[in-house]
Amino acid sequence: MADVVSKTALDCGIVIEDDWPGYNIDLFSSPTHYSGDLECVYIPHGVIMDRTERLARNIMDDLGDHDLVVLCVLKGGYQFSADLVEGIKTLSRNSNRSIPMRVHFIRLKSYLNDQSTEDLQIIGAEDLSFLNGKNVLIVEAIVDTGNTLKMLLKHVEGFRPKMIKVAGLLVKRVPHSVACLPDYVGFEIPNRFVVGYALDYNEYFRDLDHICVLSETGKMKYKI
Repeated sequence: MADVVSKTALDCGIVIEDDWPGYNIDLFSSPTHYSGDLECVYIPHGVIMDRTERLARNIMDDLGDHDLVVLCVLKGGYQFSADLVEGIKTLSRNSNRSIPMRVHFIRLKSYLNDQSTEDLQIIGAEDLSFLNGKNVLIVEAIVDTGNTLKMLLKHVEGFRPKMIKVAGLLVKRVPHSVACLPDYVGFEIPNRFVVGYALDYNEYFRDLDHICVLSETGKMKYKI
């Protein structure tokens, strides 16, 4: 994937340029029931896994020997969170440093079709008092305007954790961003609506292994 990358940096992730057309969908395996619904494969599954492994190493380097509460943001973040936690566990087993972890799940809902809304619902986060004095790693699949992440951070800070770090698989370049960025970023991508690897469009496409760009046909087919 070197031909789509302008630079690599630990603070901003792998940067995918605006003119990156993606890979032909026919070159990859994808569920036949989504035939015609996808424009292209944007980030293949193997590339996601390689980058997740690197993020696990970065987290291990920074937070090794610290107890950690992983706060997984559902539903889109479950696959990234599972793979990231597994990567950290693998490193922990093969190192003289370790990160004792516990995992908690919350759910955020702020999208209607392909548009983010101001109506943010936080489900499962009513009482996070167990975060008091703990080191917290929030794991989020995608950050666009940063408004959702900003509101979530404010909510979590209210429970007075010792430290909060954020790992985000994708950061989308969008207008009017509040510049609330994760500490660990997988990929910085253009402002295109992507699905797959547990990212959905009205609950469809979570069963894709790759991150793909949704076609206009797909948007209309599954619109509510």
